[in-house]
Amino acid sequence: MIKSKQKPYLISMLFSLLFLAFSGAQEGVTTVNQDPEIDKLIALKKEINKSEIFFKIQIYSGNRSGAEKIRKEFREAFTEFSDDIKYETPNYKIWIGNFRTRLEADRALVKVKKKFENAFVFKPKKQKKTPNP
Repeated sequence: MIKSKQKPYLISMLFSLLFLAFSGAQEGVTTVNQDPEIDKLIALKKEINKSEIFFKIQIYSGNRSGAEKIRKEFREAFTEFSDDIKYETPNYKIWIGNFRTRLEADRALVKVKKKFENAFVFKPKKQKKTPNP
């Protein structure tokens, strides 16, 4: 048998549980009023990001055999960054990474400079696309 002091406590507990069970069963409709120009701006931003030039790090500039040697050393030491050899008369250059922000490039530069002291961050110029004849 339940003592009389516990009955009010149990009844209030029962009503509390019932109240909580039914109070959470609400449904609603949310309407978002958005300017149609926002969709155009988002599409434009996506297009800009695709064609955006990223920051890179140059770790070498010199002759071809030196570039190949440094590239091999780089690949053994750093697997998280991509690398590329570019030829700009008269030197071969090794560029690494495609960093979206200067901060991201600077963080990578700190790591890379431990092995390649002459490394530096730069933003390459856009290459003009020449039409195929």
